Amino acid sequence: MRQIFLDTETTGLEHKLGHRVIEIGCVEMRNRQLTNRHFHRYLNPDRDIDAGALDIHGINLEFLQDKPRFADVAEEFLDFVRGAELVIHNAPFDIGFLNAELALLDMAPIETVCPAVLDSLRLARELHPGKNNTLDALCARYGIDNSKRTLHGALLDAEILAEVYVAMTRGQESLIMDIDQDDTRSWETLEVPRARVVLRATEQELAEHQRLLASIERESKGNCLWLAGAAAAPDRSPQR
Repeated sequence: MRQIFLDTETTGLEHKLGHRVIEIGCVEMRNRQLTNRHFHRYLNPDRDIDAGALDIHGINLEFLQDKPRFADVAEEFLDFVRGAELVIHNAPFDIGFLNAELALLDMAPIETVCPAVLDSLRLARELHPGKNNTLDALCARYGIDNSKRTLHGALLDAEILAEVYVAMTRGQESLIMDIDQDDTRSWETLEVPRARVVLRATEQELAEHQRLLASIERESKGNCLWLAGAAAAPDRSPQR
């Protein structure tokens, strides 16, 4: 299975307010192993960067002035992610921004080239309800070194996310059948469960049971619930 771990940095929090993507970072994983293939671009947004966003990622407009625009890298980016499952922490945020960028170019949403999008934040909340599930918190929980993450950076965050995802889904490998494995077992060696034996009461045991119910009926002055239930129950004996 091919997966792309993706992260973006932006000029602000709302693409609906005209904020733009300024960094895309992607790393590729096949069958739970990183391939060392990645896609990483800084982008000129042609607009100011909010102070709050700058505090998070530290990417300023001066640094981005000579960088390509999203339109310049869109096809290359789509070619890199095409056909893969995207794994993104808080996927609605990044997908919203990427689709807004694609819409500006009259291009189809990213979901048209990627068969699935997995939100690792939602997965983490399902695994650890009520706990802090930021990327930093997950690194601490799973013992992953994120000491280089002093500021948010798309490529570094994508790499860390890949490690976090593998840790969160550890043991999943045992659910995957290796179709190339030589299974030498034969049907003859399989243990066939024995048929269940149904024990039925003898005539003597049934008579003793009836005597016990009659005694309870006398002592309770006609309030034996077992007899009342038996009388109300439909006859389920085989029809002859």
